Amino acid sequence: MEGGRTGMTTRIEIDHRAGGTTLGAGPAAGRPDPALRHPEKAHRPDNPIQRKPAWIRVKAPTHPVYHETRALMRDNKLTTVCEEAACPNIGECWSQRHATMMIMGETCTRACSFCNVATGLPKALDADEPRRVGDAVAKMGLRHVVVTSVDRDDLDDGGAEHFARTIRAIRAAAPETTIEVLTPDFLRKDGALEVVVEARPDVFNHNLETVPKLYPTIRPGARYYHSLRLLDRAKQLDPTIFTKSGLMVGLGEARIEVLQVMDDLRSAEVDFLTIGQYLQPSVKHAAVERFVTPDEFEDYARMARSKGFLLVSATPLTRSSYHADRDFAALKAAREAKLAAA
Repeated sequence: MEGGRTGMTTRIEIDHRAGGTTLGAGPAAGRPDPALRHPEKAHRPDNPIQRKPAWIRVKAPTHPVYHETRALMRDNKLTTVCEEAACPNIGECWSQRHATMMIMGETCTRACSFCNVATGLPKALDADEPRRVGDAVAKMGLRHVVVTSVDRDDLDDGGAEHFARTIRAIRAAAPETTIEVLTPDFLRKDGALEVVVEARPDVFNHNLETVPKLYPTIRPGARYYHSLRLLDRAKQLDPTIFTKSGLMVGLGEARIEVLQVMDDLRSAEVDFLTIGQYLQPSVKHAAVERFVTPDEFEDYARMARSKGFLLVSATPLTRSSYHADRDFAALKAAREAKLAAA
C-alpha cells in the first residue's frame, strides 16, 4: 500500500478491435461458437489450429488473485479485452491485478481475419461510461491505464470524443494515473485524431499489426500508409506524447519486410515497438504460417534497438499492453537518458 492506494496497475482498455498484438490464444472459455461470434467468417474454409511449441504455452490460471480480479471486473460491470480477445497472458496479468477493459461496446464494425472480438453492428455509446471508467481507476488505485477501443466506423468521429471524455474523466478522478490510448485508425474520420491528442494522453498507441502485403487478407478494412500517417501526425501534433505501435509475426511475412516496417515507424518517430507471435483464435481465423522462434524475436529486438526505438518488446507472448505500466516507466527513463546524452 502506498498512501492508502493499492498501487495496482490494472490496464483499462477500451477495446473492441483488440488488435492482434493484444490478442490471444484461442476462444475464451464459455464464449459463443465462432460462427455466431464471427458470422462473416462462418463460410470460410477451416484452418486447422497447429499445436503450439513449448516456448509459447501458458499455464491455466489458478492463482487466487486471478479469481479476485475476475470478481472485481464482474462487480464493477467491466468488460475485459483479456477475455474478449482470448489473451494468452490473462493468467499472469490478472494474478497481478492487471486487466484490460473494453469500452464502446463489445462489437467491432471491422472483420479482420486475425481478431477474436465479435463483429457486427454495435450498440449506441453509453454516455456514462467515461465517468464509470474514471471511478474504477480511482477505486482500484491504478498507476497506469491503457484505454483502447474497437473500430467504430458507424460513428461520425470513430469514437474520438468518447476517448477524449474518458481521458478527461480519468484525469479528474485519478490525476496521478498515467494514460495510454490504443486507438483504431479513424479511417475517413477527419479531425478525430486531433480530438484524442488534444485530451493529452501520455502514450498514443496504434498498431500496424502486419506488413503491407498482408493487409488485403489480414486487415482488409485498414490501409497501411494511413495507419503510418496517423502515428506520424500524432507526434507532430504533440511531440511530448510517446508514440507506440505493434506487429504480429507468423502470418507469412518475411524478415526483410518486418525490418522495413521498423524503418517506416522510425521515419514517423515512433518511440516504442512491440512484436509478438500471432495465435489463431479459431479454425475460421487466419492460419498461423509458422511459430517464430525466441532467437528470431531476440534478433528483431536487437535490430529495432539499433534503428533508434526508445523501447522494444519482442517475445512470443508480447502483446500491445503487456506490462504497459512497467514499460511506461522505462520509456520515460530512456527519453531522459537520450536527452542527457544529446
